[in-house]
Amino acid sequence: MPLSKLWILAYRDLGRNRRRSLFTLIAVALGLGLLIVMNGFIAGVMEDSLQNSIRLKTGHLQIRASSYEEEDMSLQWSDLLINPQVLAAQASALPEVSAAAPVLWASGILATMNDSAGLQVYGIETTSPIYAPIRAALVDGAYLAPDDRNGIIIGKRLADSMNIGVGQKVSLVIVSSNQQTDEGIFTIRGLFTTGIPGYDESAAFMPLSKAQAFTNTAERASAIFILLNNQADTDRVAAALRSPDVSVLTWSDLNQPFIQAIQTGMSFYVLLDAIVILIVAVIIANTLLMAVFERIREMGILSALGMRGRHLMQLFLLEATCLGAAGIIIGIVLGLAGVSYLATVGFYIGDMASSVGNSVALGTTMRARFVPGTFASLSLATLVIILLASLYPAWFAARLEPAEALRS
Repeated sequence: MPLSKLWILAYRDLGRNRRRSLFTLIAVALGLGLLIVMNGFIAGVMEDSLQNSIRLKTGHLQIRASSYEEEDMSLQWSDLLINPQVLAAQASALPEVSAAAPVLWASGILATMNDSAGLQVYGIETTSPIYAPIRAALVDGAYLAPDDRNGIIIGKRLADSMNIGVGQKVSLVIVSSNQQTDEGIFTIRGLFTTGIPGYDESAAFMPLSKAQAFTNTAERASAIFILLNNQADTDRVAAALRSPDVSVLTWSDLNQPFIQAIQTGMSFYVLLDAIVILIVAVIIANTLLMAVFERIREMGILSALGMRGRHLMQLFLLEATCLGAAGIIIGIVLGLAGVSYLATVGFYIGDMASSVGNSVALGTTMRARFVPGTFASLSLATLVIILLASLYPAWFAARLEPAEALRS
C-alpha cells in the first residue's frame, strides 16, 4: 500500500477518538515544554553564576606566585608577586587581553562600636577598567580616587547589616605580612550593589598603594587579574604568559569547585529529562494500544482484504509520528515562550541567593538562557522515544490473524 494512503488512514484514525488524541498531544507538548524551560533555566543560572564569578572574582586568567594559596590568602612576601606592574604590562601587551592589573587580597574584620563582620579586602588599581562593574554598581557616595589614603567602598548589603553609611568612620583589622595585627580607621566613601549578595556582603575595596602600605607588603601583589576580549582565547594567552617563576591559572582552574558541582548536577537533570520523556512515551504507547484493542475487527477486515502485517505496523507508527510531531511542535513553542519570559523578566529570589555563600556568584534574579543545541536534542530524543514506545502496539497489531480478529 502506498505510504500516502497510510498517512491518510493514520490521520483519520487519530480523529476517531479526538479527546484521547488531544489529551495525548497535550501530554507530549507539556512534557517537552517543561523540559525546554527547565533546561534553559538551569543553563542560564549556571552560565550567569560562572560569568559573574569571572567578572568579579577570578577573571579569565590570574598570574600568581607558585607558592600562593588562595584559601590562606597569605601576605608573606615569599607568596606574593615581586614585580606585579611588569607582569601586568606584559599581559596587557597581548592583543587578546582586554585589561590586566595587580590586586592584593587580605582577610579583614570591619568593626564599629556595635557590630563587626569578616570580609575580604581588595587592594586595586582604581583606574583599571577591570573594576568598571564596581564603579557602575555604586548606589551611594563616590568611587575611590587613586591617591585616597583612608577611604574604602563596601557593599550596601554589608553596610545595611551593620547600620553604617557613607561618610562614617569604621575600624578595619588585618594580619599584616609580619604576622602582626594592624588596625586602621577608614572612611566609607561609597556603597555598591552588584546584585550578587554573597559578594556584596563580604568585599571591601581600597587603592592598591594604600593596601600595600597597610599590610606591609611593599610593592608586592597577590595576583595579576586578567580579563580577555574572548573567553575562547584563554588557553592561548595562558601558554604565552607561563614562566618558571609564576603559575598561570585559567578561569576553569579558578572555578573548579563550581564547575564540578555543575557536572554533578547535570547528571541529575539528565535523569530527570529521561523520566519525563519516558512518561510521555508510556502515554503514547497506552493511546496506541487502546486504539488497537478498539479496532481489532477492523484490522481483521483490512488483513482479509490484503493489507499485510508490515502495513498495519507502519500505520500505527505513522499515528505515533503524527501525535509526537504535533506535540513536539507545540511543546517547542510553549517551551521557547517560557524561556523567553524567564530570560527577560527572570525569577527573583532575593535574599535566598545569599544562602549559597560567597563560593557561588548567584544573583538575586535568576534568568534562563537559550541553548538551541540542548532544545533540539530534547525534541529529537522525545520523538525517538515515542517511536520506540509505539513499536509494541504496532507489532501487536501486525501479528493479529485475520480470522481471530474477525471473531473478536
